[in-house]
Amino acid sequence: MSTAQDIAQDTVEYAPEHAPRLNWAEHSPEVYKAMIRLDTAARRGLDPKLYELVKIRASQVNHCAFCLDMHTKDALAAGESVERIVQLGAWEESRHFYTEKELAAIELTEAITVLTDGFVPDEVYERAAGQFEEAELAQLIAAITVINAWNRFGVSTRMVPGHYRPGQHK
Repeated sequence: MSTAQDIAQDTVEYAPEHAPRLNWAEHSPEVYKAMIRLDTAARRGLDPKLYELVKIRASQVNHCAFCLDMHTKDALAAGESVERIVQLGAWEESRHFYTEKELAAIELTEAITVLTDGFVPDEVYERAAGQFEEAELAQLIAAITVINAWNRFGVSTRMVPGHYRPGQHK
């Protein structure tokens, strides 16, 4: 049996938590409310697990720690596996963890998120169009666009990860 002293010796001291630069939602509540409404509209008709995988992948690409915290927790709450979430960062080498439809969505997410060439390649779009009905594809593009906006708020204001609870902002 461990004593309090044994437990204290096992305590790990982590780096201090950073402070956010700005609570943008407090200072721009109408924009925040509009983003919530947009997010709610964008998720309609999309499979919840697919939706969260897209949110996680865009957040990985954009290095948004707050959104990664939120969407990994929401994905787990939606029944997604830890293994598929972990492998998402290396999805190209881990394709066998995902369906063709999910792969098309993940690839489209990266193309829309990065836009380094100034466009979404035709073959990426066509793969997604082959896996999704037009209405669902429109919703997917909306969801990808919305998470990219959230990521920009999160990264620019240095929102602090680690405090989100699943379902908190739905």
